[in-house]
Amino acid sequence: MKMLQTTVLALATASLLSVSAQAAVNYAGQPYIGAKVGQYSPDVDDVDDATSYGIYGGYKMANNFGVEAEFLGTGDTDSDEDDINKEEYSAKTYGLYGTYDYIFPTTNLYAKGRLGIAKNEITVKDTFKLTGTSDETEISGTGIAGGLGLGYNITPMASIEAMYNIYPSVEAEDNDDIDVSGITLGAHFKF
Repeated sequence: MKMLQTTVLALATASLLSVSAQAAVNYAGQPYIGAKVGQYSPDVDDVDDATSYGIYGGYKMANNFGVEAEFLGTGDTDSDEDDINKEEYSAKTYGLYGTYDYIFPTTNLYAKGRLGIAKNEITVKDTFKLTGTSDETEISGTGIAGGLGLGYNITPMASIEAMYNIYPSVEAEDNDDIDVSGITLGAHFKF
């Protein structure tokens, strides 16, 4: 009797593992990691757009839904300058998004949408030219962020994509909200 119970238990375990393995093969997702460059555009008169750069990674499930994390930063960009003062800014954005890809039939082209939450930080550096002293102010905002874009699967393991992004507004010192958007071009590798 003990031998029969052991055999039945072994067969049940093997059947369960076989079903689990089949489910993993049929519904496995695909992780990816990539880099991007673009333009960071605060909606402020007479302020230059900044060149942005970043890294991102995510996990795409078999049903075209996924999750994605992103870090985006800029270098110092002039925002205002006269004979006495020079003002420049830099920015950082951290985001976590849910994504959806729509693959166009019989092509390698896809549309991508993403929606999530992000933190947008802008550091403003004001330098007094006569003495060389400077003062930094950091403003930030956290909220809903998203983007829409088009991508192209170069190979089954590599893609490029262009996106229009909307980042959270940042509250300036005068209590005005600064809206921020950007355009990026990225490439990622799947594994």
